Amino acid sequence: MRLWTAIRAFFRALLDGEFARRAERLLAGGATGPPVESAKPAPAVPKPPGQRRASEAIVFLAALQREARFVDFVQESLEGYGDAQIGAAARDVHRHCAKVIDRMFALTPLVAEAEGASVEIPTGFDPGCYRLTGQVSGEPPLRGTVVHHGWKATRCELPTWSGTPAAADVVAPAEVEIVPSPLPPGEG
Repeated sequence: MRLWTAIRAFFRALLDGEFARRAERLLAGGATGPPVESAKPAPAVPKPPGQRRASEAIVFLAALQREARFVDFVQESLEGYGDAQIGAAARDVHRHCAKVIDRMFALTPLVAEAEGASVEIPTGFDPGCYRLTGQVSGEPPLRGTVVHHGWKATRCELPTWSGTPAAADVVAPAEVEIVPSPLPPGEG
């Protein structure tokens, strides 16, 4: 069940900036209440008519759907399916999603040390690269144990969207199979 929650949270954070900020506060051990007011955001600049473009998040989600049927899998109710059936479907979705992510982002571990290994956090470390947990006190350098090695994208090559403005938010087009119409009586 946590896998599905993690997948849903990933895509919600990808598509919803405010959700991503609240999730980051939660992961950092902060409050989970309503968002704290920050500096007044810049007013949105309206796009000229006919200039609508698909967001990179939608392009990425569309690639996961097209190549791995990810959205179909996540949106499908799992009620009535046995664990073996869910596992078999998840295996294919997992394999194809991994191929899409590898092709577009070429992820590599952020730190070379394996999970469970000892590591030194240097003075002046970037908090975007390390999330310190446990009994954090004192000034770096600090020593700790790698709980998760993190991930780093070595590239970001999303497909180029070439659709129409009306299709800018389409993750997957509707598929319609056309069947031949029967001939009217007396013809044929």
